[in-house]
Amino acid sequence: MTYCVVMATNLAIDDKLLAEAKKLGHFPSKKETVNSALREFIDRRKQKEVVHLFGKVDYDSDYDYKKLRNRRPSPR
Repeated sequence: MTYCVVMATNLAIDDKLLAEAKKLGHFPSKKETVNSALREFIDRRKQKEVVHLFGKVDYDSDYDYKKLRNRRPSPR
């Protein structure tokens, strides 16, 4: 189960940036604009973490995903 904690916060946000983000994202409210921007910020940071793994993860050269896709379940 996921819980959402709502916290009233006063922030000094650049009005021009907020208005532009709201317009570009077609958001109905400032709240939705800020929440979406925060989600996008978090997602992008997580993506950057994954990029550091490129070239560092060993893979099995014999792995054939197409062969596994056509595999039939074994009879029981």
